[in-house]
Amino acid sequence: MSDLNRLTIAEARDGMRAGKLSSVELTEACLNAIDGAGTLNAFVHQTPELAVEMARVADHRIKAGDGAPMTGIPLGIKDLFCTNGVATQAASNILDGFRPEYESTVTQNLWDAGAVMLGKLNMDEFAMGSSNETSAYGNAVNPWKVDDRQLTPGGSSGGSAAAVAADLCLAATGTDTGGSIRQPAAFTGTVGLKPTYGRVSRWGTIAFASSLDQAGPMTKTVRDAAIMLGAMASVDPKDSTSADIPVPDFEAALTGDIRGKKIGIPREYRMDGMPAEIDALWQKGAEMLRDAGAEIVDISLPHTKYALPAYYVVAPAEASSNLARYDGVRYGRRAKLAQGDGVVEMYEKTRAEGFGPEVKRRLMIGTYVLSAGFYDAYYNRARKVRALIKRDFEQAYAAGVDAILTPATPSAAFGLGEMSGKDPVEMYLLDVFTVTVNLAGLPGISVPVGLDGQGLPLGLQLIGRPFEEGDLLNHAYVLERAAGFAAKPEQWW
Repeated sequence: MSDLNRLTIAEARDGMRAGKLSSVELTEACLNAIDGAGTLNAFVHQTPELAVEMARVADHRIKAGDGAPMTGIPLGIKDLFCTNGVATQAASNILDGFRPEYESTVTQNLWDAGAVMLGKLNMDEFAMGSSNETSAYGNAVNPWKVDDRQLTPGGSSGGSAAAVAADLCLAATGTDTGGSIRQPAAFTGTVGLKPTYGRVSRWGTIAFASSLDQAGPMTKTVRDAAIMLGAMASVDPKDSTSADIPVPDFEAALTGDIRGKKIGIPREYRMDGMPAEIDALWQKGAEMLRDAGAEIVDISLPHTKYALPAYYVVAPAEASSNLARYDGVRYGRRAKLAQGDGVVEMYEKTRAEGFGPEVKRRLMIGTYVLSAGFYDAYYNRARKVRALIKRDFEQAYAAGVDAILTPATPSAAFGLGEMSGKDPVEMYLLDVFTVTVNLAGLPGISVPVGLDGQGLPLGLQLIGRPFEEGDLLNHAYVLERAAGFAAKPEQWW
């Protein structure tokens, strides 16, 4: 079977347990697919020998009856997760040549569960971007194509989304600071889950904005997201923000029954200029959930309009603090110095060469809003607004709402290069539906539900109660089944 790479995690797991296929066969099918997909630029560091060896170990484990749900499943790993002995650059020149001597908690959990690493995936530099155009590796390309343009797979987890959509791997890890799992998933017709802040350890994941970052699965189906989250999530003493809450069987929560559940529709998400297709899809999604027995209620999240400005103060501020360590002394590649250069010149040249334009922009914004004269005017005010945004959600859930339905993105995927020459704020506006979830620390999932007029995928977002990913996944499962989205990109690469 040459198309094993097209299987879902659940299908592959069941097939391996039944002895119909092996992890080695599955892994080799993925490696062959990767070899033929260089145009997509999704995988940036391949580990084929390691992958086959891990697959052999997984096959022995399954034969011995010791297999976990993720045993033998070939995965792509976003280049933000430290992987022992394997290049980890965060798609930045400043980390060129870095090979960690340790494993991130998320990837260690996956390897302990028996998963297989195919290699590292492209992304926006330090996860700062919405189109995977800020990467030191060059652009990742969306496998969906409707004309002669190459389209963005979204960002920052663009390589992860492209790889899953093109069946180069069965699933991938992503990270989400302001929408970087959910937006690429919507652009590529895949499922992207951002768990509750603290559900998944951040240890060993290169930091962007520490109070917002959260790792999650990017998969082909909602069931796969449930299976993979179960392996990724854990309490971790190495991460002080990790929540000491038991990890339930998320797959078992997929009952398909949401009768009597309340789904909130926030009126503030009806933005001026929203494309009619997105609005129609949103209404259709609400009808699907109503038909499944849920009650649809209008809700208000009044501070939503302040979410983007608050996010683009808090996130750059935390980034400027986190990235201060990359100076050519403590961390990062050091620039070549001229005779007579001192420490100041070394810092300046190292950071000028090592960081790309978008990272520099955000570092300057972050340093500015944290500076003595502006700390209260910007950063402290943004923190207060963040607390109000969180309270909006708390009040909605306290009133009995079980989940909230919104669009995932304000548009379908756009062409590479179409936004890069414009005002960067236009790119930031792509996160308008997703950043609130990070500011409030809530779980959110993007589910593909239809195609736009050009034939490009569109997704809807469901936002859940904190640490109730099981319920959120069940709502998403109902929406997925009702939508019946089965479209795949035609292979052109």
